[in-house]
Amino acid sequence: MSISFDSALGIHEKALGFRAQRAEVLANNMANADTPNYKARDLDFASVLAEQSAKVQRGPVGLSRTDSRHIAAEGLSAGDAGLVYRSPLHASIDQNTVDLQVEQASYAENAVNFQASFTFLNSKFKGLVSALRGD
Repeated sequence: MSISFDSALGIHEKALGFRAQRAEVLANNMANADTPNYKARDLDFASVLAEQSAKVQRGPVGLSRTDSRHIAAEGLSAGDAGLVYRSPLHASIDQNTVDLQVEQASYAENAVNFQASFTFLNSKFKGLVSALRGD
């Protein structure tokens, strides 16, 4: 009997990668808090999860040009599907949309979610090792 890591680990493996990627985006926002015209961005977990679920159900989907006037979709990254611009709560003079308090709160929440996914994966691996040893 073989072990399927995809079914054993569930979505937490992909969630861990997503949380790491979101930490990068949020850290980038905080680093550019004083940059004029910088637009804060964030990753939307729900849209990334929906995209991953659709890929699993349908398989990979390619883009096709049905008209010569369509723009080619070369260079688009599937990993950026959930990357959205954040709407500012307060207007700023320099057009920067980073609200440092919102970014710090989002980063802290993301860190807690990352730790939760990591702890869950760690317990899954311990359970798999225990099953292999026959404990």
